[in-house]
Amino acid sequence: MSDTELVLRSTRVITPEGPRAASVAVARGTITAVLPHDAPVPDGARLEDLGDDVLLPGLVDTHVHVNDPGRTEWEGFWTATRAAAAGGITTLVDMPLNSLPPTTTVDHLRTKQRVAAGQAHVDVGFWGGALPDNTKDLRPLHEAGVFGFKAFLSPSGVEEFPHLDQDRLARALAEIAAFDGLLIVHAEDPHHLAAAPPCSGPRYSDFLASRPRDAEDTAIAQLLAQARRFDARVHILHLSSADALPLIAEARADGVRVTAETCPHYLTLTAEEVPDGASEFKCCPPIREAANQDLLWRALADGTVDCVVTDHSPSTADLKTADFGTAWGGISGLQLSLSAVWTEARRRGHGLEDVVRWMAAGTARLAGLDARKGAVAPGHDADFAVFAPDETFTVDPAALQHRNRVTAYAGRTLHGVVRSTWLRGRRIVADGEFTAPAGRLLTRDH
Repeated sequence: MSDTELVLRSTRVITPEGPRAASVAVARGTITAVLPHDAPVPDGARLEDLGDDVLLPGLVDTHVHVNDPGRTEWEGFWTATRAAAAGGITTLVDMPLNSLPPTTTVDHLRTKQRVAAGQAHVDVGFWGGALPDNTKDLRPLHEAGVFGFKAFLSPSGVEEFPHLDQDRLARALAEIAAFDGLLIVHAEDPHHLAAAPPCSGPRYSDFLASRPRDAEDTAIAQLLAQARRFDARVHILHLSSADALPLIAEARADGVRVTAETCPHYLTLTAEEVPDGASEFKCCPPIREAANQDLLWRALADGTVDCVVTDHSPSTADLKTADFGTAWGGISGLQLSLSAVWTEARRRGHGLEDVVRWMAAGTARLAGLDARKGAVAPGHDADFAVFAPDETFTVDPAALQHRNRVTAYAGRTLHGVVRSTWLRGRRIVADGEFTAPAGRLLTRDH
């Protein structure tokens, strides 16, 4: 007798081998088989016939600032994970800063886990932080299950998370390489930033000039040199400058263990369209010009850039002032990331299998979760997004689940509607209705 409990059937299932019509069998929260579309439904199993809606693996977002505890008025586990679920994301990994305390010791990690427990609508893991004075805490955090360590090479914007200079970067990399951990890096060079024209006032062009490409390019070159020196695994966060792409490709060809990500806002928004005073578009590094965006898309297509993540970095609305010099830098994108990326990807001739590679498979691989997450394949968690790729909607901030409904996508018409989201075979959101939180807290050895 079959132990199958659920079968999801669709004319379009995105599998690792490509799109196909299929029936996906689920038992005890795990995908047990991907069968022909017309396969008989086992006795006792429930059939969910999705028709022509596409069955995607649940997305994995490895770059999310939940800010909880300590700055919960900016965001929180309840609201962030609801927004993620509404957008087809079933796993997120929380960044170590903007919460108080930051995730820089095992005790601080435990504090964050206690806060998240019972509030998570999707599965949640945690990055640790690498600071100038916590090298001794890195191995204990690794053993406690963080997925890696985030560092800044320039000021982070919050005083409790200082950046690493080159000597301290070397010290952290040497320690992390000793246990083959992963360092993920905000790569902007502080000297180039200090030499750039300061930004004050509402002009986006002034802000863009204050965060020049060469700040990214120099910091990335320095990081790659250090990674080569220690044979360390490094990941470049939120790549904005396309000028750095040849550096990354060359280093990888030389055996440096480097990966890179970019973000929906760099792929779908351009500097030319940002209105003056509209600091909902402010992030660091910044949204750059259309020609730069074209090169980022090319790098995704050829594999130089491995994945796409939101860098969801919210704040309260009052911090998004009309002065680009003082406004908080960060874009909220959890709920809209799939639709935003798909809208531009389809325009450029990419398929949903490409989007899944960038936003599910690639991110799961980065976090070491690819044995269970990021694919519609036997043995993987039954995490799904049911997606209507040809439907459109206009972004209404009032409809967002983020705690502070500030968005750079307000008023945009996007392709692709998430019909429902499933976590381990359980439908957790459908048509705006949520179940009770069912997410689990993940560790590196999950």
